[in-house]
Amino acid sequence: MSSNVEVLRQVLPEALPWSTFLPAEDMDAMLAELADTARGAAALENLTPIALLLSQWRHSAEIYAAPDLLAILTREPEGDLGPVPEPRVAE
Repeated sequence: MSSNVEVLRQVLPEALPWSTFLPAEDMDAMLAELADTARGAAALENLTPIALLLSQWRHSAEIYAAPDLLAILTREPEGDLGPVPEPRVAE
């Protein structure tokens, strides 16, 4: 199994060029999620979950490729964010 992951890690940048912007730990997470999702999608005979997963990871790569956007999205908020409304129970 480990050799399969290594092969995927090597060919992934050619198949999904945007994946080169993902940090190593995110690449590992994507490969694990992709393997799990592919098994489930194959069992359902529905590839839509794979397309959705790849779309989500592509958006992550877009953020990593834009340092200004990454800085905005990963910084701690400044100051008090204001009051939080009390949760309501649906009747």
